[in-house]
Amino acid sequence: QVRLVESGGGLVQAGGSLRLSCAASVLAFSSHAMGWFRQPPGKEREFVAVISSNGGSRNYADSVKGRFTISRDNGKNMVYLQMNSLKPEETAVYYCRVVVGIQPVIGSWGQGTQVTVSS
Repeated sequence: QVRLVESGGGLVQAGGSLRLSCAASVLAFSSHAMGWFRQPPGKEREFVAVISSNGGSRNYADSVKGRFTISRDNGKNMVYLQMNSLKPEETAVYYCRVVVGIQPVIGSWGQGTQVTVSS
């Protein structure tokens, strides 16, 4: 059984920062790659970032490279997304998932956390 709870969203001005957290109840969490995704209003859900099981490898969507940082704490079963220099078009609901590659596997989409970036 997989349970993922995202938090840390909020309202921020353009150029600001937020740190999202994902609390994961996943068997053998430290053996799974984890990803962040987002769904802007009225648009398709999209990939944001992925981190390998041991944190040694990270990949990002081109649109967030250099501004977002994904990290994890396997001792706490947590995944984080540090978001800097936020843009209004990054207003979205952000989700975390267990992934293979950048494809979500096992579990389902949770409630996510709302990020609103004002201009």
